[in-house]
Amino acid sequence: MATNAFVTWTTEYYGLAVAQASALREMTGPMTMRELAGRMSCEPSNATVVIVKLETLRLIERRPHPTDRRAMQLVLTPGGTELRERLLKVLTQEPLFAGLTQDEQDALQGLLKRALSRAEVLPA
Repeated sequence: MATNAFVTWTTEYYGLAVAQASALREMTGPMTMRELAGRMSCEPSNATVVIVKLETLRLIERRPHPTDRRAMQLVLTPGGTELRERLLKVLTQEPLFAGLTQDEQDALQGLLKRALSRAEVLPA
């Protein structure tokens, strides 16, 4: 199980907020906004904010619902599917620093961010 610091660092590495990564994780197939909000344990209005950002990143698309003309379905794009698979793979493996305390993980995260920003690998 991934720690909070590891989840935060990983999602930031991929340019996402934790809520956006959560939405991608829950997208196991086409679903409505209400279904996704239920899976994310949030109100549909909160999920909308997350989905708009994922649409902007071209990771999710809205399509007409096949049986309910009043509804739209959310569908992962090929890029969204690829990123979801990468995130799931990284977040479900045992982190390299799982044996560290939360304070040690936070310190390591800060040091790694500083080192990587100097190497211009990640945005500062």
